[in-house]
Amino acid sequence: MNIIYTAKKVNPSEKFKLNAEKALQKIDKIFPNATEAKIMLKSHNDLVDVELTVIAPNTVLRAESTSSDMNAAFEDCVDTIIRKIRKNKTKLEKKIKTGSISDIQADLYSDDEEQQFDVIRTKKVSLKPESIEEAILQMNLLDHHFYVFINSETDKVSVVYRRKNGGYGFIEPA
Repeated sequence: MNIIYTAKKVNPSEKFKLNAEKALQKIDKIFPNATEAKIMLKSHNDLVDVELTVIAPNTVLRAESTSSDMNAAFEDCVDTIIRKIRKNKTKLEKKIKTGSISDIQADLYSDDEEQQFDVIRTKKVSLKPESIEEAILQMNLLDHHFYVFINSETDKVSVVYRRKNGGYGFIEPA
């Protein structure tokens, strides 16, 4: 498994990297088709945010944890990923045993967290061509966390959003 480290305002020690590789071997044993692991570390106010993303063909698993101890936060992320893998495998095994193979592909790409939410409100919006800056301004005026618009430069439907750590994000179809 290829491991990519990204650190902001913190330097991971060699000991942390060795521990991370050892912990990721646990994931590799139960999820051998994982090809890449991305570890993002961010420090703020004596706390460290650790974000772990494990990538495999057709599957992306992600976990996030905050702690004063970088190793503890990383171990929490690894445990969360392992729990997600086991839960998904158990669900697939039950489907296979009951003979309902037609639902297996749907379960592979579904996430229990998404299934817990009911759509309470549906809203239709009219989209107009705007620049990214205009869209951010409109989002702030509406006091929303995201804003959907047509990018005037590319004529594609795009999204701007407010990030947790400050700043803005931009999503555009490929």
